[in-house]
Amino acid sequence: MAGGRCGPLRTALLVAWVAAWAAAEGPEQALVPAEPSRVQPMTASNWTLVMEGEWMLKFYAPWCPSCQQTDSEWETFAKNGETLQISVGKVDVIQEPGLSGRFFVTTLPAFFHAKDGIFRRYRGPGIFEDLQNYILEKKWQSVEPLTGWKSPASLTMSGMAGLFSISGKIWHLHNYFTVTLGIPAWCSYVFFIIATLVFGLFMGLVLVVISECFYVPLPRNLSEHSEQNQRSEEAQGAEQLQDAEEEKDDWNEEENKDSLLDDEEEKEDLGDEDEVEEEEEGDSVAAGVDEGRSDANDQGSLPEATVAQEEAGPEETKGDSPGLPSSAGTEVAEDSLRQRKSQHAAKAL
Repeated sequence: MAGGRCGPLRTALLVAWVAAWAAAEGPEQALVPAEPSRVQPMTASNWTLVMEGEWMLKFYAPWCPSCQQTDSEWETFAKNGETLQISVGKVDVIQEPGLSGRFFVTTLPAFFHAKDGIFRRYRGPGIFEDLQNYILEKKWQSVEPLTGWKSPASLTMSGMAGLFSISGKIWHLHNYFTVTLGIPAWCSYVFFIIATLVFGLFMGLVLVVISECFYVPLPRNLSEHSEQNQRSEEAQGAEQLQDAEEEKDDWNEEENKDSLLDDEEEKEDLGDEDEVEEEEEGDSVAAGVDEGRSDANDQGSLPEATVAQEEAGPEETKGDSPGLPSSAGTEVAEDSLRQRKSQHAAKAL
């Protein structure tokens, strides 16, 4: 009986002792600080630290599974940062949308190497060995740097950072409306549409006010004087056009008159030439007639034998009469004269 009673008592004492020991050891373990992370969080306020020295940056999101798989490797890489003489940082794209826009991050996780303000995109795996070899072997030298407008420090990417930060704030505000306040999503969309319209009208009003402030209107007298000058210039221009048209018409009339006079002179010259040619042709006809008459006289003194032949064959002698040559010559001359007159008439037309 005594042994049976002592068993439960010993068990209770043992449990009490273990509980007391655990209570005593718990605070001591809680007082031991956890090992701090060597990865430096980067924000919009301290991101310029990467412009000096050598850095490796990781862009991640808390909901990204691939980013979570590389967390331990990234912590190990950061612990060896002093040995590698490199600083290691990380950027939460949910909390810092401006930085994601500045580096134009489109995939997660995204890694960047920075050396004295020159940025390069690291596209290898996020494993400690590969990251260490990338730094020790200086493989980053073979990667094309982000220069010009693509550089995170450029003015273009600064504007991109502003747009991303505004979009991030709008997204947070939408979540506040829909999740915290329980407002329907379509109500949130209507609110943003109305806010966009109001903001656009307000900016237009601001631009109008600024233009009115910088624009100096002319005095009324000067404006009236300028209007009168403009009207007088328009009237002068119209008069000049009319004068030019009148001069053009006069010039055309003079040209027509000159052309008519030239045609009349040409016709007179052609008429004179025709008269001269007619006189020459008349002279040539008269000469032909005289020659025919002389030939007839010469034929009158032919021997008597020819006379006998004429009596024997009166029909033959008709074809050989002395008057035929003269008549044939006159006909040819008249035909040539007619042809020349017709040619001159055609030229005159």
